[in-house]
Amino acid sequence: MRNRRLVASAVAIAAAAGIGFVPGAAHAADPVSPGAQGVAAPGFDVKKAGQAGFQKFASPAGNAVRRTLPAAGKTASALQAADGNPGLSVVLAAEATSAHGFRLVTTIGSADVSLNVVIDWGDGTSDRADAFGDEVLTSEHVYAEAGEHQAKITVTDPVNQAEIVNELPLLAAGSDFTPYGPTRLLDTRNAIGGSRANVPAYKSVRVKVAGNGTIPAGVTAVALNVTVTNATSGGHVIAFASGRERPATSNLNFAPGQTVPNLVIVPVGKDGYVELYNGGWDSIDLIADVTGYFSRTQASGYTPSTPVRIVDTRAGIGRGGLRGQVAGQGSFKIQFPRGLYTAVALNVTVTNPRDAGHLTAYPSDQPAPTTSNLNFLGGQTIANSVIVPVAADGSVTIRNGAWQPTDVVVDLVGNYSTGSAGSLMTLDEPGRVLDTRAADSDGPVSPRGYYAVPLSPGVHGVSGYVLNTTVTNTRGPGFLSVAPDPNSLADYENGTNVWPERPVSSTLNWTRGATVPNLAQASSGKNGIVDFWNQGWEPTDLIVDVFGYYETN
Repeated sequence: MRNRRLVASAVAIAAAAGIGFVPGAAHAADPVSPGAQGVAAPGFDVKKAGQAGFQKFASPAGNAVRRTLPAAGKTASALQAADGNPGLSVVLAAEATSAHGFRLVTTIGSADVSLNVVIDWGDGTSDRADAFGDEVLTSEHVYAEAGEHQAKITVTDPVNQAEIVNELPLLAAGSDFTPYGPTRLLDTRNAIGGSRANVPAYKSVRVKVAGNGTIPAGVTAVALNVTVTNATSGGHVIAFASGRERPATSNLNFAPGQTVPNLVIVPVGKDGYVELYNGGWDSIDLIADVTGYFSRTQASGYTPSTPVRIVDTRAGIGRGGLRGQVAGQGSFKIQFPRGLYTAVALNVTVTNPRDAGHLTAYPSDQPAPTTSNLNFLGGQTIANSVIVPVAADGSVTIRNGAWQPTDVVVDLVGNYSTGSAGSLMTLDEPGRVLDTRAADSDGPVSPRGYYAVPLSPGVHGVSGYVLNTTVTNTRGPGFLSVAPDPNSLADYENGTNVWPERPVSSTLNWTRGATVPNLAQASSGKNGIVDFWNQGWEPTDLIVDVFGYYETN
């Protein structure tokens, strides 16, 4: 195969779509040199990892309520006297099998008589079964939505005119999204969210999420834009749930003097906090802005999409066809259908800026917040993922916080809506699914080549996942594209795969010698294989970490 690399990891999930900015070189069509097929990556079953933390539910026999059935022509006392099968009992146990799915085990204790069983799932649907005497029944059900559902199991003994009912509340494992803010939760430079002190080397700062403002208790994860600044040496930042072991993965990397942002979707600890760990040699300042949170209540699900370029000021895409840079301190609106989305997932890129500054994305019906989504220097091209709430009229605003003009590129990669069933499943332990620096890897991604990574082949219901992509050891400028692969795993194994169409969007941009991270919510497509393209002209190392996935069933 020419320049395509297959990483046959046993990851049992899927993902949402790659995104980004395309410089002029992106239009070159063919790879520049042949490459070998990559070796298999270590197996990492992401769905299994997600299920490891699934909650179990039970309702003992003592919770069941027994009653005597009415019968024509008999008095209540006669019925009570005739009420046999005194050992009739029902014990319930359940466990989650997916974001909205459950396996229910009904253990019946009874005399040797025929029984009728009705399972009312609490969503307007029910299952019926016949039993005889002591019996164990196993049933499976998938709810259409996240949240809590009340299952009611009724066992009827018509011979002895007895009935017993037990109920079990089932809380779906998946979490839905609620837009919030944008709001600054932490700024170590001016004591927002804690003391006015930078974060020492190899130490963490705690960020209060649950109970902060109107964010409720019990949130499972949060979308934060994390920014590091005032760094005097290089390092990395790790975001993780308070009370859990710090993972080996990282969320953003920085060099001396850099101000680097990255969007993270990170689980929240049981105490309501998230920790941000400074993995650098010296102290740094950290900023964290929230744009939404996830909870196990019915709200907005996520729908990934093939990346769509909706704004490019260089080419007159968006802004009513207006071509030209966004003025310093200027802004523009992006209009989505009214009432359709609660938030949108974007990749926002700034390029050709004439001076240093920042960009901020926010709902158009709110004042411009003090938060920022990405920071840039004069002449720099830099991208960042953004989850931004949508105004009541369906619009969001992008503001150029610099004093000088800049070009802006925006790609739509997905949306959150009340009509979507895509619930987030976070991983207790994030996993590294690709590291081209590793000894068992086939090496850096070739120029104009890609790694094809099987993430969810054959898995039904997983629509997307949350990734962090990082390029390092870059030998020249370039950009990374992330897109679903049109080939199946069997196509690659049989050698019948075709060369995928080169994506026209990107997730991140880099220059020679840079280490650059960015969040990617990538779509699984039809085959559960995702391609990671090196759209530059020199080899580069690539690291991909998975933090969660979206599931519709």
